[in-house]
Amino acid sequence: MREGGPAKGQLALDQVGILFKRAGAPAWSKTSVAARVHPRQLAFSLPHAESLSRDNFLEGPANAAGLALIESWPEWPNRIMWLAGPEGSGKSHLAAIWAEISGARSTTANALTSASVPGALATGALVVEDLKAGDFDERALFHLMNLAREDGAYVLFTGRDVPAALEIELRDLRSRLRAVPVVTLLPPDDQLFRGLIVKFCADRQLAVDESVVGYLATRLERSSAAARQAVELLDSEALRLGRPVTRALAAELLRDA
Repeated sequence: MREGGPAKGQLALDQVGILFKRAGAPAWSKTSVAARVHPRQLAFSLPHAESLSRDNFLEGPANAAGLALIESWPEWPNRIMWLAGPEGSGKSHLAAIWAEISGARSTTANALTSASVPGALATGALVVEDLKAGDFDERALFHLMNLAREDGAYVLFTGRDVPAALEIELRDLRSRLRAVPVVTLLPPDDQLFRGLIVKFCADRQLAVDESVVGYLATRLERSSAAARQAVELLDSEALRLGRPVTRALAAELLRDA
């Protein structure tokens, strides 16, 4: 079923809390999930936009500190903050929520140039995403931090690593970044992970039952990225084969991986 509400026995986002844990199955990584399926022609489908609103953010112990930071703005301990966490941990979703409430502009670290800094800070708030070693202009970033401090602007950095883990040549920039307060997101716990699977299905208008969610939750790498990739795979294969997304289809695609 692709349209309308979920049928009896199917899950919606507000049912996440009643999911049951099924343990004892081997774990699969997101890499092995993709590698298991042989190359084949897929059915044509339009891209699915993931909702990044506050209402669609799934809360849990793993992301509680990050959500608290966003919701405490503008009462931050520092006007420049750093949100760290593994791929798919919710950094971009939290950054999008903050941009909505603060009027912040957004850019990626590797797109930032010295010339673009004044315009990027024009609203008094800026998100700089995906800061990683060797993938940004150090002088541009240093200029950004100086101008933000002069103008009293807010900046939210996101990255997989904490600032101390980055190799930075400019000594002054290295010192500035390491002084930025860091809030760290953790991999999702069991309940949050199951909720993410349901959310990604809902984003793609897929109605699934508990057996599918439980099967995926006990076999995938415990990360948002792995859950998203598995749901995308199930959706595309279900369309190609003209079959509903069931536990049997999930087992067929992922077995022996």
